[in-house]
Amino acid sequence: MTLAELAARATALRAARGRRVLIGIVGAPGAGKSWTSERLAEVLGASAVVVPMDGFHLAQVELERLGRADRKGAPDTFDVGGLAALLRRIREETDAVVYAPAFVRAIEEPIAGAIPVPPDAGIVLVEGNYLHLDAWAPVGACLDEVWFLEVPDGLRADRLHARHESFGRTPEAARDWVASVDEPNAVAIAAQRDRADLVVRLRP
Repeated sequence: MTLAELAARATALRAARGRRVLIGIVGAPGAGKSWTSERLAEVLGASAVVVPMDGFHLAQVELERLGRADRKGAPDTFDVGGLAALLRRIREETDAVVYAPAFVRAIEEPIAGAIPVPPDAGIVLVEGNYLHLDAWAPVGACLDEVWFLEVPDGLRADRLHARHESFGRTPEAARDWVASVDEPNAVAIAAQRDRADLVVRLRP
């Protein structure tokens, strides 16, 4: 599919619902969820806004308290209830700005109130790894559709290695993190791929 085709589907979904729609953009780590969501929002124009799941990372201090800092990014290192509550607000409160948090990779922490969802945002693209999982059902219940991004595993791995190295990990540490954290998460995500409403293999 192309971005133009995805934009047409999103626009048609909004028209059919007659209200603001929330579309989940999911996939394994390195699948290109952020890039696809941002480019799709550009195609859709001012009617679209991107809300990333990553804004609901637990803070580093809390991950350390829980003993989960060594697998940051796993399903249980997010505030799932907080994300679901925000999505319910976004669906229901369409007469005022609703603010969403962002995740800043330079400091590896979420920042509250960073992303405004204005009243005229008719399409909200919610991007993240786990939106379609059974364990995240309160989140999935807020979405009108879920689109699963599928890319070759080799390409995903290359992207992940480059990402981790760009944020200070050595090549060896990047490989270890991908093998011990990212890939187990990818397996869990792929296992529920069939729950998605659409499987997307982007082409130019």
